[in-house]
Amino acid sequence: MSTIEYLIHGFGTAFIWYNLLFAFVGVLIGTAVGVLPGIGPMSGVALLIPVTASITGGLPPETAATSAIILLAGVYYGAMYGGSTTSILLNTPGESSSVVTTLDGYQMAKKGRAGSALSIAAIGSFVGGIVTLIALIALAEPLSNVALKFGPAEYFSLMLLGLAAVSGLAGKSVTKALIMTVCGLLLGTIGIDSVSGIARFTFNIPWLYQGIEFLTIAVGLFALGEVFKTILEKEEEEGGIAKINNMIPSKEEMKESAGPIARGSILGFFVGILPGAGATLASFFSYLLEKRISKNPSKFGTGTIAGVAAPETANNAASGGAMIPLLTLGIPGSGTTAILMGALMMYNVQPGPLLFEDHPQVAWGLIASMFIGNLMLLILNLPLVKVFAKIIETPKKYLIPLIIAISIFGVYAVQVSTNDLLLLLGCGVLGYFLSKNDYPIAPLVLGLVLGPMIENNMRRALTISNGDYTIFFTRPISLAFLIVTVLWLVIPVLLKAKGRKVVINVEG
Repeated sequence: MSTIEYLIHGFGTAFIWYNLLFAFVGVLIGTAVGVLPGIGPMSGVALLIPVTASITGGLPPETAATSAIILLAGVYYGAMYGGSTTSILLNTPGESSSVVTTLDGYQMAKKGRAGSALSIAAIGSFVGGIVTLIALIALAEPLSNVALKFGPAEYFSLMLLGLAAVSGLAGKSVTKALIMTVCGLLLGTIGIDSVSGIARFTFNIPWLYQGIEFLTIAVGLFALGEVFKTILEKEEEEGGIAKINNMIPSKEEMKESAGPIARGSILGFFVGILPGAGATLASFFSYLLEKRISKNPSKFGTGTIAGVAAPETANNAASGGAMIPLLTLGIPGSGTTAILMGALMMYNVQPGPLLFEDHPQVAWGLIASMFIGNLMLLILNLPLVKVFAKIIETPKKYLIPLIIAISIFGVYAVQVSTNDLLLLLGCGVLGYFLSKNDYPIAPLVLGLVLGPMIENNMRRALTISNGDYTIFFTRPISLAFLIVTVLWLVIPVLLKAKGRKVVINVEG
């Protein structure tokens, strides 16, 4: 079948009533997650994995995987939309990729142009999302075909690159990020070794034989970690929310934002494809590009519409771009896509070159649902932005018990183990202390997800070469990936040593 025929089948899957409902619920929750400062897409997606597992429990495995990933992906790109609301109205980014939007968005709100800023942010996000989906359709088959030619050595090096990319650009310290990556890799070794059948680091505890469950770690570190942070660090409430007047931007504002939206879509897409770069860097780069090429750069930071359109388009384009290496190569480019990958693997669906061949319903159903989801977001965000703005005012005393309840009941429903609940609480406390001391959590989750796959591919490659480690350096593609991996880790360190400022990605 051709790509168009696969896509038509994908829309057939996406238009099934319950998948439409999943897409709608996903983007609705995602927008709310983006609007609530501090939760972010990683916590939102991690929190909902056990919920989707419970809801889709009665469906056939392939159908359940499709419905679950449609909902979780909706949360992911919905959060990218929602993050702009608090940035513009409260000068508080809903998540890290909306930090740049505060520079001009809040200034526009103070001048009574909050409606225009929110509308342009929604339109830009929609355009960015659609552009990257078209690119994903165009690139899915060629990239998958290339990846099919990879052997274990190439996969080992590629996964190492994905790991190093996220680790090298996560958090404020490369050293702390690498420590967290190693911790994730170590956690991934716990359990029965699939090759030799030997129990590793289990201390004769039967519960550990199946390994540390990714879901428990993700929900504990992200969702419960944020809960402990909110409880223990009573932050001062921000000032009043800016009023939303006219939601329709003027012709001049539309004309002024057209260029930034177009450039932000393309830049965001290419930045999103890079493992480890993510939506945060895309929004920074897009803003800096507009400021650099502007005839009047001094207007940036004073409330120009281009300063809202560019980063909001770029961060949504980047979140779509990040789906390309995840789906076609099986390499998550950010913490959120690592969690999505873990969710797919829970349903025995392995992301990578064989995904489109072995599970076309999942792959094309997801792509088609993202078109529908982006349209839903545009329809939701423009008329209902005042409703979403009210979510900001939700008292923490109602929000915190709800997150705790979803976390505990969700993990127990999937794992049915009190040991997992104890691990969940332990990870919540650990997540708080890690974030408090600037240890990024995303590399740990990525290490846990990729660790077993890196080990298996390394052992397969060494089996083929009779234990000769030069196989990783004599195969050209593998060598190229290893060189890029080393450069990715070394260049930021060298720049820092020379006193140069390094742009760090804190996106999960």
